[in-house]
Amino acid sequence: MTTPDTKRDEDAVRRYVESLGLVLSQIGMQRMPARVFAALMTTDEGRLTAADLAAQLQVSPAAVSGAVRYLEQIGLVAKEREPGERRDHYRLYDDLWYATFLKRDRMIMMWRDAAENGVDALGEDTPSGKRLAEMRDFLSFMLEELTGMYERWHKLREEKKA
Repeated sequence: MTTPDTKRDEDAVRRYVESLGLVLSQIGMQRMPARVFAALMTTDEGRLTAADLAAQLQVSPAAVSGAVRYLEQIGLVAKEREPGERRDHYRLYDDLWYATFLKRDRMIMMWRDAAENGVDALGEDTPSGKRLAEMRDFLSFMLEELTGMYERWHKLREEKKA
C-alpha cells in the first residue's frame, strides 16, 4: 500500500524493517532491539513514541520498553520528551555512526589497557604474554586507524553536504 503523502510502499517498508531487524540479530543484536532500531531508521522523522513502535511492530509496549532501554545503553537511541507532553519519544542520534563507534573506542581502549596489564603480569616472553602483547598491539593499531577514519568520514560527509 503506497501512501500519497510519503510516496512510500508501506508494505515494502514493513518487510524491510523485518529484514533489517533479522540481519542485525544475525550479527549479534538482540531481536527486539534490532526491530526497534530498524523501525526508527526507516521513519522519516527519525523518532517515534513507544506506542508508535509497538503498533508498527505489532508487539507489546513492554517489549518496546526493554528494547529501547537496551538501545539507549549501547548509545544508538536517545529518549526525549517535548514540553507539555506525557509521552517519551525515541530518536536516532544525528551523527549516529560516529557517536556509536566513538563509544566503541572507549571499550577498545579499556580492552587494550587490560591486555597491557596482562603483559605486565605475565611477561612478554611467555606464550600467554605474547598472545596478550599481540592483542594489545592489534588494538592499539586499530585505535590509531580509527582516528584517521573518523577524520576522513567527517571530511567526506561535509563534502557531500556542499
